[in-house]
Order: sequence, then structure tokens, then C-alpha cells
Amino acid sequence: MKIRDVRKSKQIELQTISPDKTVHEAMQQLCKFNIGALPVVDADGSLIGIISERDVLKVCCHKDCRDALTMRVADVMTVNLVIGVLDDDLEYVMRVMTERRVRHFPVLEGRSLVAIISIGDVVKQQYEQKSTEFRFLRDYIAGVAA
Repeated sequence: MKIRDVRKSKQIELQTISPDKTVHEAMQQLCKFNIGALPVVDADGSLIGIISERDVLKVCCHKDCRDALTMRVADVMTVNLVIGVLDDDLEYVMRVMTERRVRHFPVLEGRSLVAIISIGDVVKQQYEQKSTEFRFLRDYIAGVAA
């Protein structure tokens, strides 16, 4: 299974944020869409970072939370990104996410951001695939035994 297969099953539209927005605005967007991270894109739409719940939590731990909320996304976002492409296998994605301890995986097509895959998306796809295989095998065995 590939990232492109996961992308097809995603229910929510890709959400992004600009680097000049505040951490508070990012938090509002995360809550509104019930997501854990936002790709940060510049005026040209190029991916320049990501801001996650973890980034917000870290800045709140090091500063007064009220001060942290007024900081710009650019000052808080993660810039050393792990990036995927549509043809990456989910096995590869799981390995990279586990090794790098990331829960959100921006996906590019050429130079354009086309999706963000979460660890939850990967687990859901794996679960559905295993459930389908289990049902097929159960039906096969039941057919052989009959």
C-alpha cells in the first residue's frame, strides 16, 4: 500500500498556515479541524515547516503561555522535516515515523504539498488491510472445510 492510497481515504481537506500567524491562531485551527499538526507554507505555497501540538506544548513549557500564544508560527515551527512522496510504501512511512519519532508526515508531489499523513492514518490503513485479509482467509477456510 502506498501513501497515495491513504490520501484517497482521508476525509479532511488539507489545512495549512502561514509563518506570520500567531501560535494562538495555529491552536485555533488545530482545534477547529481536530488535527494535530499544520504544514507551514510561505506566500508561494512552498512548505517551510510544520507546527504541531508538541511544538505548542514545548513553547508553553519554556515561556509564559500567554506570551507563547502571541509568538509567530515561524518562531515555533519545526523546520527539519521528514517528507514523503505519493509512491512511498506505508511500511517505509511507518519505519521513518517510528525512528524519527514524528506523528505527521508531509507529502509532496514535485515541489507541491499535496497531503499530510498522520500516524493515525497509517494505523487505520493497516488495520483495514489486516481486517480484509483476515476476512478473506476466514471465508477461504470456511469454503475449504465445507
